[in-house]
Amino acid sequence: MWKPNLKVKTALIFGSSGLVGKKLLNHVINNSNYSKIKIFVRSPPEISNSKVDIINTDFSDFEIIKNLITGDDCFFCIGTTKKKSPDKNEYRRVELEIPKKIAQISKSNNVKSFIFVSSGFANPKNSGDYLKFKGLVEEEIKSLNFEKIGILRPSFLLGNRKEKRVGEKIGIFIFKLLSPLFIGPIKKMKPIDSEKVAKAMLQIANNNIQQTIFESNEISDLVR
Repeated sequence: MWKPNLKVKTALIFGSSGLVGKKLLNHVINNSNYSKIKIFVRSPPEISNSKVDIINTDFSDFEIIKNLITGDDCFFCIGTTKKKSPDKNEYRRVELEIPKKIAQISKSNNVKSFIFVSSGFANPKNSGDYLKFKGLVEEEIKSLNFEKIGILRPSFLLGNRKEKRVGEKIGIFIFKLLSPLFIGPIKKMKPIDSEKVAKAMLQIANNNIQQTIFESNEISDLVR
């Protein structure tokens, strides 16, 4: 059972350069519950803060970073797209193998909580790789029995991305127009700002919230 952690904590962040991860890192830096933040990155970010330890890795050899994955709360928000990772094996590695391995190592190193950005409609039995891989990672995380688990399933994520995703921008525009119609069973399809997802991750890690899976509308409710 999760208990409030009264000591100042160490956060682990995977994906600190992404849409959600950037905002999350800023919030963790400014959160007095954390005295130390380990960010695991492929490329060193432009950041200088006494709380932040930068750990460079390409995730090709987990033995190199295994002993560094220690702390209290692990926040995982690494993701890719078929366009960025057209190779099927690399796509599978990023979306499935890396998050599963990080969760397993975190558990073996006694990390207390694991907070994961999944996707709306994630399902291990889905025919599409993206939703299937997210669903498989969710199942793995749940099986590891962390003291606290947070699985966030955002719908379309709003925010300023580095790369241009024309198709996604069109989809978000349409979904925003239709957003008032998303009520009842389909309210979880409402687009959500990445800022809300980042804030919700911190809320889950630092409060006695028993729920483990959060649909897009439930993420919004957490940070109203």
